[in-house]
Amino acid sequence: MRIRPETAADRAAVRAVNVAAFDTALEADLVETLRGKGVPLISLVAEVAGEVVGHILFSPVSLEGHSHLSVMGLGPMAVAPQHQRKGVGTALVSEGLDAARRVGCHAVVVIGHAHYYPRFGFVPASRHALRCEYGVPDDVFLVIELEEAALRAASGLIRYDEAFGTV
Repeated sequence: MRIRPETAADRAAVRAVNVAAFDTALEADLVETLRGKGVPLISLVAEVAGEVVGHILFSPVSLEGHSHLSVMGLGPMAVAPQHQRKGVGTALVSEGLDAARRVGCHAVVVIGHAHYYPRFGFVPASRHALRCEYGVPDDVFLVIELEEAALRAASGLIRYDEAFGTV
């Protein structure tokens, strides 16, 4: 398996993976919308035998009152059904977090599975007095600091790009 940045040639395969991994095409549409906005994204693909079998996207989010902090949201992440439970998602998350560190991101939030993301160091965002604009349960809104104590004096509402409101 190889994890690498998405290229323009991967777009159809990325869409296909997202459509296959989710119940609807909403996540695939979200990826395309964010890509089209030209916002700074981290978009990685997982390849097996030259075939794109996984995708992960990180996009900027805002923490109200703390514009000096660089925070990204993880999602969507998709793995083709026949490649799930084989370490593809784990590799994508690990490589994605490393990429976020390299670009100077202070923290990453995710709305995701409470039992999956803690293995990477994610904790409930409420531990840092962070709230999600979507009112999701506390155990699925998670955060990881990529810079030690980056969120020490920060608290407040995390806002995603308006495109997330369609998912």
